[in-house]
Amino acid sequence: MPEAVRGMNDNPGHAASWYAASARDKRVRPALDGDREADVCVIGAGFSGISAALELAERGYSVIVLEAERIGFGASGRNGGQIVNGYSRDLQTIAARYGADKAVKLGEMSLEGAAIIRERVEKYAIDCDLVDGGFFAAFTDKQIREMEAHKADWEHHGHPGLEMVTRKEVGHYVKTDRYAGGMIDRLGGHIHPLNLVLGEAAAVERLGGQIFENSRVTALEEGAPNRVRTAGGSVTARYVLVCGNAYLPPQLPEISSRMMPVSSQVLTTEPLDADLAETLLPANYCVEDANYILDYYRRTADNRILYGGGIGYGGRDPKDITAVIRPNMLKTFPQLAGKRIDFAWSGNFALTLTRIPHIGRLSPTVYFSHGDSGHGVTTTHLLGKILGEAVAGHAERFDIWSSLPNLPFPGGRRFRVPLTVLGAWWYGMRDRLGW
Repeated sequence: MPEAVRGMNDNPGHAASWYAASARDKRVRPALDGDREADVCVIGAGFSGISAALELAERGYSVIVLEAERIGFGASGRNGGQIVNGYSRDLQTIAARYGADKAVKLGEMSLEGAAIIRERVEKYAIDCDLVDGGFFAAFTDKQIREMEAHKADWEHHGHPGLEMVTRKEVGHYVKTDRYAGGMIDRLGGHIHPLNLVLGEAAAVERLGGQIFENSRVTALEEGAPNRVRTAGGSVTARYVLVCGNAYLPPQLPEISSRMMPVSSQVLTTEPLDADLAETLLPANYCVEDANYILDYYRRTADNRILYGGGIGYGGRDPKDITAVIRPNMLKTFPQLAGKRIDFAWSGNFALTLTRIPHIGRLSPTVYFSHGDSGHGVTTTHLLGKILGEAVAGHAERFDIWSSLPNLPFPGGRRFRVPLTVLGAWWYGMRDRLGW
């Protein structure tokens, strides 16, 4: 059995991931030094913050982005790189909870995040290995029936790119005997997420925006105007957008108390022979399965298999990431038994109790968005754009999202993890038993 190794990281301040090692832009931006002014100060340089900053810069606003670590340091630069349409809860569930009118309005926006990504990749010539196509894999007939219901509901809301896959057809997308069938989404796809957010950040800078790294916010003084302080200086701004997500500082308990950081683990193999990589994933679609605690994987541009899964409520990581993820990878692809693991890393995403993003206002001029609950690549792009629209005086879509009720986790900060683990155990048992 090959020994798992962590890849070398020549990109300081980032996790030792394949993404950091293969990033196209490794420049370190300066930290904030002194006092500055802008129309808008954005806290957080992940997908949400950079998406909002780019929307505002395109509209002619002066924007300053403050990042505690590096651009894309959190989930935006560590995720599976999958463009998955929709939200962490399906539109049927949204209709049952919040009413058919809300489901219709959110359904109208549900494909927009992926469209924003593709538009910006083309507009700003971002080299992020964009590939179209995604496959949702089902283990059981029950999961297939659920996918068929989701497909019908999606199509009711205008999604044209879905197609059911039989057991015999699975091999067109993934070479494994684990699945009973599934569904493809031709409007899905995959990207190198760190290169995407770095490319979008560079676009913000070309439009006059400023981004300061290693500039952790120490205080937010709300007022007219607002003032955001770091150890090295301050930004005075009419509007502030809080986009820290799972890495939000504790100075804002109104937000952080309504979400829980959750870690997910990812590894990549060594570069494979191109023929082997193509054999394993012939269509080069990204794949995720339909289990409650799911696996997700894809080919990379240099013919590695990038495989993720696992879950750590409260942001806790296993001692040995490879030992957790590699066995699942080998269940799917026993052909990889002799292949070296070059990189293994984890990252936190923000989970809400409802599994629906939490977006709102702390004051008339301080907005926030977080809690994409595992569907962040597309949803952050959508909600970042909506934050920018709200600042520009077009808050209709912002108000739809902010009207959705958000609930605290039962048990408070002390007991939210064990209670959530108990719920995940129940759903995991249902997956294993095929209920």
